[in-house]
Amino acid sequence: MAGIRRLPRVRRLRRLLQVLATLLPALALVLAAGAAAPAATAGERSVSRGWNDFSCKPSSAHPRPVVLIHGTLGNSVDNWLFLAPYLVNRGYCVFSLDYGQLPGVPLFNGLGPVEKSSAQLSAYVDKVRTATGTAKVDLVGHSQGGGVMPRYYLNFLDGAGKVNSLTALAPSNHGTTLSGLTKLMDKVPGARQAIHGLTPGLTDQAVGSEFLKRLNSRPDTVPGVRYTVVATKYDEVVTPYQTSYLSGPNVRNILLQERCSIDLSEHVATGMIDRVAFKEVANALDPAHATPATCADMVS
Repeated sequence: MAGIRRLPRVRRLRRLLQVLATLLPALALVLAAGAAAPAATAGERSVSRGWNDFSCKPSSAHPRPVVLIHGTLGNSVDNWLFLAPYLVNRGYCVFSLDYGQLPGVPLFNGLGPVEKSSAQLSAYVDKVRTATGTAKVDLVGHSQGGGVMPRYYLNFLDGAGKVNSLTALAPSNHGTTLSGLTKLMDKVPGARQAIHGLTPGLTDQAVGSEFLKRLNSRPDTVPGVRYTVVATKYDEVVTPYQTSYLSGPNVRNILLQERCSIDLSEHVATGMIDRVAFKEVANALDPAHATPATCADMVS
């Protein structure tokens, strides 16, 4: 129409960058947190259903404390409303931390730079070890919390001597395409950098990130630590799901559907509510008494 001029190319690109910067984190939020349980109030975050009790002392049957590491957009309570009591009821001292917080963003954590989040994990592990009087802990994590974040701690922050095992539920070990959404970042010059400035914890996990290049320049595993990966073929956040798997000694890669073919859990459910996955966590924490997980564990 007369009187209406098209925006110059530079302005159109700038607007597109703004849209992408808003859209991708929002889409990730829908995918990764849409099924999350209601958020806990601030007063409930110190001790929740018997975990995060710093007076807990490990027993001879379970001599190491368990540190739970939430996923991107999760937090120390909501991510573990079911798994933490599951482990407490089995006699474990269980702890969970918040990490990767952004200023002005409550409850949705894991969005800060993964390298800094790993330093938070390092400090928290030392706190738990001091409180419990133990030399090592067992780590259990979901998504980022089972993948790139603890692996950076183990590989780059001298965490290996303080950790007995890492059990990872749907972890982002080698990055993700987020069902193809991350490809949009590279369609527009500067988009990846713009989004990284807003939510570096997301872009650090995107295939092709500088963080992933550094992390995966070293072997997947470190000597002395046992690794268990539990993946699901219905994962829509860590894609392709096979990127969750690790290579190296002392690694067990498990596909949920090989344990129970009718298990339809996707990314969020695998970390939060899937009882077959929980059984594999218990097996990893106590391999001497492990029994194969089956569909029966869904209702056990």
